[in-house]
Amino acid sequence: MFIQTETTPNPATLKFLPGCTVMTEGTANFTAAADSESAGEDSEIVTQIKELLETRVRPAVAQDGGDIIYHGFEEGVVYLQMQGSCSGCPSSTATLKHGIENMLRYYIPEVKEVQAVM
Repeated sequence: MFIQTETTPNPATLKFLPGCTVMTEGTANFTAAADSESAGEDSEIVTQIKELLETRVRPAVAQDGGDIIYHGFEEGVVYLQMQGSCSGCPSSTATLKHGIENMLRYYIPEVKEVQAVM
């Protein structure tokens, strides 16, 4: 299999382009042998946050070889994790604070802040 690479805004990472479909949707990050996600019904606000992340944010960061993972919403604070080439990127803090935070606050008044989760 031939895998093409592409530079990203983060000088310490590359974007890998395998030339064929590896996953039909979403992303995978394997940090441990067994990852678990909480099951349960999301509130209306959480559903709106996830919808905006999926439709507006994820495609933009994916173009630079990254991803964004929702970790929670508590007392007006949205907790997100940058992955891939966006993790550790010098501009990731600006992306979170000025881009994503402003967008979420505009569409969802209950959102007061966005914080990064490592």
